[in-house]
Amino acid sequence: MKKILICSILLLFSSFDVHAQDVRVFAGYEQSIAWMESIGWWGKELRADQMQVPRTLLIAISPAWRENAAQMPVDVKKEFFYRCLLPLVTHANWLVRQRRAWLEERAAEMTNGQAPQGENLENLRLFAVALRVKNEQEAGEITDSAEWLKIIGELLYRLDEIPAGLAIGQAAYESGWGTSRFTVEGNALFGQWTYGGEGMAPRQQRKELGDHKIAAFTWPFDSVRGYFLNLSTHPAYEDFRKLRAELRKGGKPLNSLTLADGLISYSERGQEYVDSLKDLIRKNGFELADSATPRDEPLGFALAAANEEAARSMTDEFEAMKKNGEFDRIVAEMRLE
Repeated sequence: MKKILICSILLLFSSFDVHAQDVRVFAGYEQSIAWMESIGWWGKELRADQMQVPRTLLIAISPAWRENAAQMPVDVKKEFFYRCLLPLVTHANWLVRQRRAWLEERAAEMTNGQAPQGENLENLRLFAVALRVKNEQEAGEITDSAEWLKIIGELLYRLDEIPAGLAIGQAAYESGWGTSRFTVEGNALFGQWTYGGEGMAPRQQRKELGDHKIAAFTWPFDSVRGYFLNLSTHPAYEDFRKLRAELRKGGKPLNSLTLADGLISYSERGQEYVDSLKDLIRKNGFELADSATPRDEPLGFALAAANEEAARSMTDEFEAMKKNGEFDRIVAEMRLE
């Protein structure tokens, strides 16, 4: 877990002044759905017409979600999960696009004879280490533009978007639609493993798999970011990256069902896992989200409280945190920009 989080922080190196405009606290999922309906963000039959996604990010998974989900109609539970996850994934892809554009700008400068220096050089080194192209010592010794151009090519190969339908499909599969113990206790949406004593231990751990644990995250978005980094860097997902690069080179859209074929190593079940994942994506129409992008609106947050009284208390607490600056500090720690 420590390695995942450290690399995530390094990847988002830029410092921005982030001020969220809204924190919406809902007393239960019914209020959440009512709000989604009020902004045109609900209804499976409307997904194809809703490619512009609200920039309101879930910042906590309520412990009551497991109980609520068990009582909800299955189609409502699945739609609610989709609506909560898609803003997180589209924001992650937005971040990827920003960083790819930055790398392309640096490459253009070097092609025109401008060597990287100062903050740009330092940030290139951070990218190279975070995406595991070079170790810290190697990155610190590189100053030659020609070598940096090769490294940027590798960085752009690794750092690319993940179709939203694929990400949501894997999150649904790995987290039991957000109801697993690991998800509720540690915001672990993708079942990522970690070693070295940190993380959450499975209740029944098989010896042949080693002393692995499930990586825990502070915020749901940290889990999404860790997932993106995992598929971008781990040797097990080289097939995924090759497939993605081939689609890019051919001018084809990044398709969830096509790229799922590159994840045969994501589970010890191998091809059976991939087939099940693709079936889940198809049955739930998740591939429709592959071209989704964030709305042009201020970033906001949402979370659910246990009841009306708890929702009022949490709202008052957030207002106090905004006034004393604590909220801005917490948002900055999230590294959302």
